[in-house]
Amino acid sequence: MLELADVREAVAPVSEVARHTPLERSYTFSSMTDADVHLKLENAQRTGSFKVRGAANRVRRLTETEREAGVVTASAGNHAQGVALAATRAGVDAAVVMPETAPISKVKATRSYGAEVVLHGIDYDEAQARAHEIETDEGRTYVHAFDDETVMAGQGTIGVEIMEDLPAVDTVVVPVGGGGLISGIATAVKGIAPDVRVVGVQAEGASSVADSLRKGRVTEVEQVDTIADGIAVRGVGERTFPVIRERVDEVVTVSDAEIANALVLVLERGKTLVEGAGAVPLAALLTGSFVYEDGETIVPVLSGGNVDLNLLTTVIMRGLVDQGRYVKIRTVLKDRPGALDTLLNVLTDERANIYAIRHDRTNRDVALNAAEVELDLETRGEEHVEGLLERLREEGYDVDVLV
Repeated sequence: MLELADVREAVAPVSEVARHTPLERSYTFSSMTDADVHLKLENAQRTGSFKVRGAANRVRRLTETEREAGVVTASAGNHAQGVALAATRAGVDAAVVMPETAPISKVKATRSYGAEVVLHGIDYDEAQARAHEIETDEGRTYVHAFDDETVMAGQGTIGVEIMEDLPAVDTVVVPVGGGGLISGIATAVKGIAPDVRVVGVQAEGASSVADSLRKGRVTEVEQVDTIADGIAVRGVGERTFPVIRERVDEVVTVSDAEIANALVLVLERGKTLVEGAGAVPLAALLTGSFVYEDGETIVPVLSGGNVDLNLLTTVIMRGLVDQGRYVKIRTVLKDRPGALDTLLNVLTDERANIYAIRHDRTNRDVALNAAEVELDLETRGEEHVEGLLERLREEGYDVDVLV
């Protein structure tokens, strides 16, 4: 099993490619949670994710024959970029298979770091199958995204940095997909300070670990469905699972709505951009998914910041809806002069800011002398939304909330 010595041995090769990332106390999230919250900002890492650490450690340990043949891997995006950069730095040819659904920003970034990108399959597992075919056909060395002890050791250097920078830490909160990150961090943290708690967090739509822990063996979910694409894998690794079972204190799950809310909060209040997987630990902390004491020193590992801009737009809007700061409504007006103006006066009185209006007389679901109106509104919270809807209904409007 992976040990602290393996992680310490990885520090030097990892430092040749990756940087020691900041660990910053967050006054905002400390106040919101009554804990002492310090954010480990792996979104500030080269390639925008922790994945470059494990890739650097693995590529550094290739034999000369393996270096000449090149490497291949499969990834939804972050591991792809890490392998591409680490291989390019080492002068090693890299081929990367990414799912056809991978964010275009991550595909472009992987190519920019020097790798050949092959798009194949609907998810990580199908991309991985194609990568293994290339491994066999071309004699390349496969660099696993998580189920490799050398990769796990590289990711564990995050734990070494946390313990160096904040020896008084009580709890480290880590996102979990295949388990490489949390296996490495837990090995480092528990090896240095056995009493420090390590909590893993999965997205509800990709939560294989909890079931695996219950059954005592690795199990897979039939499909994954989450905005946290960086941890959207069907099952935990065969090598990572024993480490999780032995060294991780607890594994919890969070919903996509909770992830979106955390992403919006860390962007707006923390001025920090993270992807869905990077927001997962903070989502667990904010929702009380695990128990902690007031004043407890907690380090959420914000594992990456490579969020696709299209997805970011969706996530931000989802977060604003959940916070009651954006609402879309529909109502029907009499098709006569002044009807729309009367409605707008009500919205003005209630201090709702209008993003957009759609006015449709042609909808067959309304009377010939009526018009359907949809409005996108900026609001100031759930109470504001409830008050606005109550006022509209008091004024005689039949209102449907669309979003």
